[in-house]
Amino acid sequence: MFSNNRQWRLKNAAGTWLLALTLPLSAQGAADKGKITAADIVAADIAAANQCDAKRVKLQVLGSGGPELDDRRASSGYLIWMDGKARLLVDIGSGSMLNFERSGARIEDLQALLLSHLHVDHSADLPALVKAAFFTPRQQDLPVLGPSGNYLMPSTSDWLTQLFSPQGAYRYLSEYLVAEQRSSFKLIPQNIPAKPRQVSEYRINDQISVAAVPVHHGPIPALAWQVRAAGCKLTFSGDMSNRYQTLAGLAAGSDILVAHNAVPAGARGVARGLHMTPDEIGSIAGHAQVKLLLLSHRMKRTLGQEADTQTAIQARYNGDIRFADDLQQFVPPGR
Repeated sequence: MFSNNRQWRLKNAAGTWLLALTLPLSAQGAADKGKITAADIVAADIAAANQCDAKRVKLQVLGSGGPELDDRRASSGYLIWMDGKARLLVDIGSGSMLNFERSGARIEDLQALLLSHLHVDHSADLPALVKAAFFTPRQQDLPVLGPSGNYLMPSTSDWLTQLFSPQGAYRYLSEYLVAEQRSSFKLIPQNIPAKPRQVSEYRINDQISVAAVPVHHGPIPALAWQVRAAGCKLTFSGDMSNRYQTLAGLAAGSDILVAHNAVPAGARGVARGLHMTPDEIGSIAGHAQVKLLLLSHRMKRTLGQEADTQTAIQARYNGDIRFADDLQQFVPPGR
């Protein structure tokens, strides 16, 4: 099925492979070239979503806010539990690690960190996690998957180097990045291509796989993520304006879509160039036929606007809508 697509591998310390596949999301010329089309992805994903074993998976919100410090919320962070263990982190914004502790999760159980982008409110707590890991029995390497860079942002691997290399800001933690230094585990960075309309897939283990597609967040390299665990499909928009129109294909058939509600209806200017409005969220959720729409990254300009936000979304999406708060847990809807 994927024979025409580029492949690469990344091995972790446990001897297992992260397998990545890159495939086009665009349907142009697909029929003639034998490529997978966006429609094929939507149909296959909706069918696959019916296999969700919801008893084994839950999503917990570690941070439901944005970069503000007076919204009484931690910045973006999500935890995916499987079979009672915390397995994946999606973003690690400021304050999210305090809620990680409150959740009862264990650092040694994590199998990967997925970063949507490197804005502070999505990445700032990584040094806190790395330092805290010293006091745990963690032995397995930690893959850190995030976007490639550009003139404004370093790539994920360069960012880790700037933080943890022997010349980095946190050079006293360089043993977690430098191969020659002794430590219980290493951070293993993987840069995800930020080329629009490509989906990159990675197998974390036999039961968990992830996929990313670039999304438009102004000039900042950014990704939306999809996680499949025990047949359940959880999709995270990250911060995006929907200019690339790639999220609906990635989210097709999702049991839960976490969409960032950072701007109200009618937003203009810089904010509108960075984030999607409620009506766009509704269009994406409706097109993708998601089972549960969870609105997060709730900033002060949208707090208190829940009724108007819901009305705008319901004009295009008739499914279940929830507004996220820190430490809430969500189980994929039953079937």
